[in-house]
Amino acid sequence: MKHNKFDEFIKIAKNLNNIGIVPLLMGSVGLEVVTGKSWESKDLDIHVPGDKRGWDVPAELAIYHWDDIMTIMTSMGYTLIDLHEHEFSKERASVEFGIIDTLPEFAGVSLEELELHQKESTNFFLLNPKQYLSVYEASSKDSYRANNNNHKDLKKIDFLKRLVAID
Repeated sequence: MKHNKFDEFIKIAKNLNNIGIVPLLMGSVGLEVVTGKSWESKDLDIHVPGDKRGWDVPAELAIYHWDDIMTIMTSMGYTLIDLHEHEFSKERASVEFGIIDTLPEFAGVSLEELELHQKESTNFFLLNPKQYLSVYEASSKDSYRANNNNHKDLKKIDFLKRLVAID
């Protein structure tokens, strides 16, 4: 799924659109689309509507329309490998679902200010560089990410700070 991660996202997003969900492409793949720079993305991070309490809700209830999303992902050949992380796998590809509704409290990103995009008649949201900066700065304070991704996140933060300063 190396260079085709964004194309795979569009396929998933099209199916999500069919059930009334407009997803947000997060993580390195989204950042690659926004900046045009490779961030050596490992997986797809897709945020969809869910309970804004996030981790405080049982995993099977945290994401709205979870049964429908499971059906979509299964029909696309994915297998659920971690319910807590809402992570699916197919071949060597990994797709994780997060909750879009946690962004305001987590990173101060207003859902009303998300940018709607369209490709191949498929609607999806992307963060702008300033919003990505807010997310990565908030993430860098998370002990799990700090221990596992900190060097990559710090590079992204540094890049985004320079990019936002130019604007």
